[in-house]
Amino acid sequence: MSTAASGLAQIGKSVVVKGELSGSEDLYVDGQVEGSIALKGNSLTVGPNGQVKASVDAKGVVVQGKLDGNIQASDRVDLRKSAIVTGDISAQRISIEEGAYLKGKVEIHRSDAK
Repeated sequence: MSTAASGLAQIGKSVVVKGELSGSEDLYVDGQVEGSIALKGNSLTVGPNGQVKASVDAKGVVVQGKLDGNIQASDRVDLRKSAIVTGDISAQRISIEEGAYLKGKVEIHRSDAK
């Protein structure tokens, strides 16, 4: 992860955020977030201690912790082995590691708008 090029915002383990989160840089969440997360051209990473109860709209999403809510990704979604996701996922590409938990529907959309 290069933090110099695009910038990386971090929400630490002890931080609790309630409301709407939006931004134009990559976001790493290891704390608690409730509400909505909008990072149109950037990626969201939910760390191993992260607990997110939010609808997510981002370019890419990596989940290592717990995410409760729908994920809308313009590029890809990665569910790591420690991930617990409850909600629908819509993305161009998805990767689910063995051991990850997913309860919801997955919709893969193609980028045929050429």
